[in-house]
Amino acid sequence: MSIEQNSPTVDEALQFTTGIPSELRDEIVDQLSALNARLKSYPAGSVELRLFAKDFDTLSQKITLEATIVGHQTLVATSHHTELTRAIQEVRDDLTRLMTDAVNKTEPRNNRFRRDTRP
Repeated sequence: MSIEQNSPTVDEALQFTTGIPSELRDEIVDQLSALNARLKSYPAGSVELRLFAKDFDTLSQKITLEATIVGHQTLVATSHHTELTRAIQEVRDDLTRLMTDAVNKTEPRNNRFRRDTRP
């Protein structure tokens, strides 16, 4: 089996926790599908995505996308945009950046404790 067959997808990893109607799931999964490319580097079952909405469909709406990845700290992306489509895009882009930063921190060239100290 290849890595792609065993890698998580947004559809499998995404959980709606509070505030967002379940009938919007397919639309939101489509908007978040750009994360699938980033999730390919992790084994199946190692990623959990949780989507929260506070004051859904109001002017004070807050959308939060939280990613728990085995071996990394929990990553949290938020948006205060009032339009749901735009808010989902903002948290998707922010989470992509946070995931890239988390991976880069573990590379030896960016982590002095992991660098080879041989002369």
